[in-house]
Amino acid sequence: MTGGLLGIEELSRPEIEKILDRARAFQPQPGQAFQRTTTCQGKMVVNLFYEASTRTRTSFEIAARRLGAETISITASGSSVSKGESLVDTLNTLVAMRPQAIVMRHAASGAPHFLARHLTTPIVNAGDGTHEHPTQALLDARTILDRRGALEGMKIAIIGDIAHSRVARSNVYLLSKFGANIVLCGPPPLLPRGMADIAPGVALEYDIRRAIRDADVIMMLRVQLERLHEPLMPAGEYYRFYGLRLEHLSSASPDVMVMHPGPINRGREISSEVADSQRSMILNQVENGIAVRMAVLERVLLP
Repeated sequence: MTGGLLGIEELSRPEIEKILDRARAFQPQPGQAFQRTTTCQGKMVVNLFYEASTRTRTSFEIAARRLGAETISITASGSSVSKGESLVDTLNTLVAMRPQAIVMRHAASGAPHFLARHLTTPIVNAGDGTHEHPTQALLDARTILDRRGALEGMKIAIIGDIAHSRVARSNVYLLSKFGANIVLCGPPPLLPRGMADIAPGVALEYDIRRAIRDADVIMMLRVQLERLHEPLMPAGEYYRFYGLRLEHLSSASPDVMVMHPGPINRGREISSEVADSQRSMILNQVENGIAVRMAVLERVLLP
């Protein structure tokens, strides 16, 4: 990986393994806080978020500070973007302030890639439209490895709004590089057939019960209502056919892991009983987000 981190698709398996191994070194021991280092002292990271975010933005801020770096967070609503300033002008203004990295989330797919071609400051993609969310896939992989020790041969069912999910796409890219068996499941309008072609080892399924049969990992996704151009089925009907409930877990692997990138909508894509169960790794994912983003920022700030 050179420069920033734009996506998982262009990373090799060894590059991914280096990030995951480094993230493991940053994980705190049980009962302890995250370690602080000074390896990136004097570096500045700008977090530029054009879309709302809680987990990703906050964990990038914490990660930078744990590395000893300074961090500045900017949201579109609180910047000159709200006055009509273009994306390019905003980024050029920030670059003129000489940060060592820019972490960016944008609603347009490919926005970080476009800017990376014109800027010398490394960009870390914190989610671009429906394209990729690389650090989410990395923290998901770290969470699975912590519990299972390997990704190869794992059956991983990703269920929900596949069509609009940058999380699903980045996870497919990553997991396929490690030989996982991936099943994508959702209602037909949210599961385009072309998703089976983006990486080897991907199967499509429209029935949640078949999708999770013998699954080692179940990743649930939020229905991204803000990206839908036509009304979806009512929440109750969606939950009936695609919501994960306790009764479903009996057909999965006995020690199945349940994951969700958040924010979760209880009663739409997952029940409270499952979200709060011992099978749920949702809070583990949040915690691993800090360690993974520390590893990513360190590689970007100290090339």
